Amino acid sequence: MRKLLSLLGVLLAFALAFPLTVTDDLGRTVTVKAPPKRIVTMLPSVTETVCALGACDRIVATDNYSDWPERVKALPKAGGLYNPNPELIVSLKPDLVLVSKYGRLYETLERAGLTVYAVRTETYEDIFRTTRTLGKLLGLEGQAERLVAQIQREVYQEESRAAKAPTRPRVYYEIDPTPYTVGPESFIGVLIQKARGVNIIPKELGLFPKIAPEFVVEKNPEVIVATYPGALETIRARPGWSRVKAVQTGRICVFTGGQDSLLSRPGPRVAQGLRLLVDCFHGR
Repeated sequence: MRKLLSLLGVLLAFALAFPLTVTDDLGRTVTVKAPPKRIVTMLPSVTETVCALGACDRIVATDNYSDWPERVKALPKAGGLYNPNPELIVSLKPDLVLVSKYGRLYETLERAGLTVYAVRTETYEDIFRTTRTLGKLLGLEGQAERLVAQIQREVYQEESRAAKAPTRPRVYYEIDPTPYTVGPESFIGVLIQKARGVNIIPKELGLFPKIAPEFVVEKNPEVIVATYPGALETIRARPGWSRVKAVQTGRICVFTGGQDSLLSRPGPRVAQGLRLLVDCFHGR
């Protein structure tokens, strides 16, 4: 009887939480009328977070790049930031669509009468803020708090391992050969710091700046991290980069084949990305 009353109390609290009115990361007012049962996720990190909250079975489609957990690979793919498929999304009749704050997809979907929440995940703090927000939107606030605590615990374990390292190498992180990199206040920049690396990029350049290759030569990093295929050859072939200490000593860590996702997605697996950096900077 006591268990039944407890369950009824949970269900009542769940029902009273809706309709829910929130402000998304574009500053828009969004009202979710009832706990969403059909969700489209248009960001890989959001897909992973929804699944980590235990709501993977509510997702009816994802963006083209969501590939974890394994089960989401079989879901319909609704395009990406620059080539979304709003017709497919509308046809699936979702009661909540989670999109990036960048792009104009939300406008098209709003005109079609869908409920759309725009997400920004760029800083380390965004990981936990977004997790809590998604928990609220899905009626899973308790699960969200537990997930936040789990992620923070896993990050602390890796941070403690890095703290034993005797040195802090100068680090350059390259997202693509343009080259785009990461500032110290981006979520990847914070991971570099937690792994006891020193980011050569000043915060004045922003979260994800494009830089001149000559800048890297001047700063002379001791470790280079790259997350795209062919990075090793590209980096070694650049004029003047043979003088860079990381190139001379071979301390270039290239993460592809799924490992790049651990570093590039500000979601529940962020501690695994931190582990890669700790191993790269200080050895296993």
